[in-house]
Amino acid sequence: MLSRFADLELARPILEAIEREGYDTPTPIQARAIPAALEGRDILACAQTGTGKTAAFALPILHRLLTAERDTTRRGPAVPRALILSPTRELANQIDESLRTYGRNSGLSGAVVVGGVSQFHQVRAIRNGIDVLVATPGRLQDLIQQGVVNISEVEFFVLDEADRMLDMGFIQPIRDIAKAVRSDRQTLLFSATMPKTIERLAQSLLTNPVRIEVKPERQTTALIEQSVYMVHRADKQNFMARLLNDPSVERAVIFTRTKHGADKLTKRLSMDGTTATAIHGNKPQRQRQRALESFRSGNSRVLVATDVAARGLDVDGITHVFNFDIPNEAETYVHRIGRTGRAGATGFAVSLCDREERGYLKAIERLTNNRIPLLDMASGPALPRAERTEHSERAEPVRQDEIREERPSRPHTEGRTERTEERPKRTRTGGSKGHRKGQANTPQGDAGSESQPKRKPRRGGGSGWGVEASKTSGPKPRTKSGVKKAPGKKRGAPRGAAKGPAGKPGSGVKRVRRSDVV
Repeated sequence: MLSRFADLELARPILEAIEREGYDTPTPIQARAIPAALEGRDILACAQTGTGKTAAFALPILHRLLTAERDTTRRGPAVPRALILSPTRELANQIDESLRTYGRNSGLSGAVVVGGVSQFHQVRAIRNGIDVLVATPGRLQDLIQQGVVNISEVEFFVLDEADRMLDMGFIQPIRDIAKAVRSDRQTLLFSATMPKTIERLAQSLLTNPVRIEVKPERQTTALIEQSVYMVHRADKQNFMARLLNDPSVERAVIFTRTKHGADKLTKRLSMDGTTATAIHGNKPQRQRQRALESFRSGNSRVLVATDVAARGLDVDGITHVFNFDIPNEAETYVHRIGRTGRAGATGFAVSLCDREERGYLKAIERLTNNRIPLLDMASGPALPRAERTEHSERAEPVRQDEIREERPSRPHTEGRTERTEERPKRTRTGGSKGHRKGQANTPQGDAGSESQPKRKPRRGGGSGWGVEASKTSGPKPRTKSGVKKAPGKKRGAPRGAAKGPAGKPGSGVKRVRRSDVV
């Protein structure tokens, strides 16, 4: 196995770029894949995330493009000669950044084609001519159907994180794209796992491939100190806020199961003063890119993400990974915690497990062959259940006997007196139509109280609140005239009341009824 990049016989501009980045020794996957790729062999490689797979295919592709003779008979802009498919936009952008870093002095050009953003700049870059195209399957198919991109001259075809693309349902788009490229191409397939679906895909796309399976000298999980807390779902947000108060959490990634949960947790942490940003599939590409840049630069201390960022997220200095929700797939857990403990460094992975997630936790322990230590909430830097803050998402159910003890014991007459004093002054009025005669004039809910002073039933009784009583908290005030107005009529003098010179009631002139005269 080669011990230095200088022994790989790469082109001089590429070696200078590698030295400038401070790389000297290739990783095991790089040392085994690069020589085979330089020979033109198809490769089927299986290696965990964080082992340097990107450079394992980027360096030989750049070398072969740089050293190959160009077709001088072709006119027009250059068409892509290398195509790299990625499952997510973030991973596609990171691959493009690596290609630009390693090929800065090569004179080669490239473009990224991903969804979630306008295709205007992508189309313009393609029409100007490119050598390397990094794309997600969905957007690439759209541009192929529009006739914007021509991949018939692709000589190097790479599938990165192939198992993830199959999980996302890209199996048929991959087959369609593979039919559109050259049949004598070189195909490189990299995957973190090797299920049977990947085996079948490799058999249909690769020709006599070199199989490479690299297991790190130290397992990724061995470099990461793992722990789990049993936390009720309603208490997870408060618990997470307390964990982030630990000064040792310098840069952290929090994984949630849903997009809504990521936004909700980000808002909650921001209320506590934690600089947090969210990234998930519902956010436009520009917002996702800004969130990643803010996290890389240190402006955001916490990145809340769904599994869209579980693979390909390459940020230095991540000290902690928190599983706010236990993933329902055990392999996803390994990819999540792989964001920390990279390049031989140690890291911390903390999981919050609800009672309903215990089955997922057991599946993870079976896969990793490791029993994750269970920590006590009371002894940790987290908030115990009994000490919830006012920001708690949902309080713990309280027993009815506790509610009775907290209520002040006072006779019903005290409450009745206070409510009576706060009411506006009431005057007697006629009962509304349809009420039973002789009904007691008491507020709703007070009928039958022995402490309520008895009142003389009034004629045409009834509660008198009407339809609007249910919309207000108190009784409806009575009119000054003592007569309740019918709905829809204007306020004024009662029927038959005389008007004075000014046309107002109450002028002192009594209207004489015809029956009185007779």
